[in-house]
Amino acid sequence: MAEKQPTSFVQPTPIGKDELGQIEVAPEVIEVIAGIAATEVEGVASTRGNFASGVAERFGKKVHSKGIKSAMSEGGHIVIDVFCSVKYGYAIPKVAKEIQVAIRQAILTMTSIETSEVNVHITAIHFDNAKDSE
Repeated sequence: MAEKQPTSFVQPTPIGKDELGQIEVAPEVIEVIAGIAATEVEGVASTRGNFASGVAERFGKKVHSKGIKSAMSEGGHIVIDVFCSVKYGYAIPKVAKEIQVAIRQAILTMTSIETSEVNVHITAIHFDNAKDSE
C-alpha cells in the first residue's frame, strides 16, 4: 500500500449545514490530537520521538505529536501510526486496543474526519525505577 504525505486533510461539511467553503486540517493537527489521546491511555509510558523532539523537550517545550505519523492511503483514507512504550505490568493487547479507540474517537470528535487505520507499534517496555517508588 503506497502512502503519500498529505498537505492537508479535508474535513466534511456537517450534516444539515450549508457548505460555505472547504475546511482543511493540517496533518500536524491530526498528529497532535492523536499524540494527546495516546498519552492519556492508562499504561502508556511515552511515545517515541526523534532527536529534535528530544532536544525540544529538554528545553521545556512539550512536543505532543512525537511518535505519531499520519498518512493518506491511495483510497484517500487517513492512516495513523503510533510508536510508543508501555509500562511494565500492563497487558499490551489491551493497551494497544485502548490507544486505537482513543485516537479514533478523539480525531472523529474534534475534526469529523474518520480514520481507516490506527496502527500501534510498541517499541519498548518501561520499567519503574526503585527510586521512583520510594
